Amino acid sequence: MYHYCCDNFDEMTDINKVLRGKLKEVAEIRAPEVVEEQRSSDGTIKWAIAVGDQRVETVYIPEDDRATLCVSSQVGCALECKFCSTAQQGFNRNLRVSEIIGQVWRAAKIVGAAKVTGQRPITNVVMMGMGEPLLNLNNVVPAMEIMLDDFGFGLSKRRVTLSTSGVVPALDKLGDMIDVALAISLHAPNDEIRDEIVPINKKYNIETFLAAVRRYLEKSNANQGRVTIEYVMLDHVNDGTEHAHQLAELLKDTPCKINLIPWNPFPGAPYGRSSNSRIDRFSKVLMSYGFTTIVRKTRGDDIDAACGQLAGDVIDRTKRTLRKRMQGEAIDIKAV
Repeated sequence: MYHYCCDNFDEMTDINKVLRGKLKEVAEIRAPEVVEEQRSSDGTIKWAIAVGDQRVETVYIPEDDRATLCVSSQVGCALECKFCSTAQQGFNRNLRVSEIIGQVWRAAKIVGAAKVTGQRPITNVVMMGMGEPLLNLNNVVPAMEIMLDDFGFGLSKRRVTLSTSGVVPALDKLGDMIDVALAISLHAPNDEIRDEIVPINKKYNIETFLAAVRRYLEKSNANQGRVTIEYVMLDHVNDGTEHAHQLAELLKDTPCKINLIPWNPFPGAPYGRSSNSRIDRFSKVLMSYGFTTIVRKTRGDDIDAACGQLAGDVIDRTKRTLRKRMQGEAIDIKAV
């Protein structure tokens, strides 16, 4: 079912015919359906996938030596990070295990059927799509277990990455439940800036968050002793050389590599993307402290599939869009 993305019991010819008949009587294999596909000029593919009467988005990113699938964990997101399009849509519900692993299954089936076009099979999965994975721990962990299981997709634990904005109690639970690669959405060198752009920081500040990260690393083999720091570059907000020095000091006790992410715009956002020169200066400061620093290449931005641009189709249960209308704030048209 997983290895071959098979959804027809009759095609499972390595199973006894009688058993196939019984399976047809009591079960069906039904994965979420793709309702829209967009293809970028750089080879990235974005699928809008139906989950009930709403949509989430899943992104396939091919590279020279691998292919990464970015998977959603929730319909919308409750965390309200100011620079992220998903967060502006509001929040509706957690995805079920079947809806999470179904994104992987559906993508693998599409890519597998297109091998003749040279599309690379999925080698990596990142829980970096719509939603905060740690707010849906009870469904995300079983889905990742299927990704890792040899009878599932058989991925290495170093090739399945969970990204979090800092739900500290759930991060501690995660370390007792599963071992996968960890990335953290830090995005600021101090609490003052992070309180503004990542509001959950007001509940779990940077010091508390990084302490939980270090506890996770102590238990983990998948991370090879270090965490990935995600840092979106916002023009004249968090991208000055003084911020780079602060970040280096902040991370001196946390083994890590740092991904600098050029911000990807969306309608109504109050930010600008840092210039290449500011990103370059920032990167050089971090490298002078000995940090492995990578400037992430923007992929799929021409189809709104890049980091922070996923929106889907969300019925907002948090009334966030209504509050914005009443406050006179700009609203992404996809949220209406």
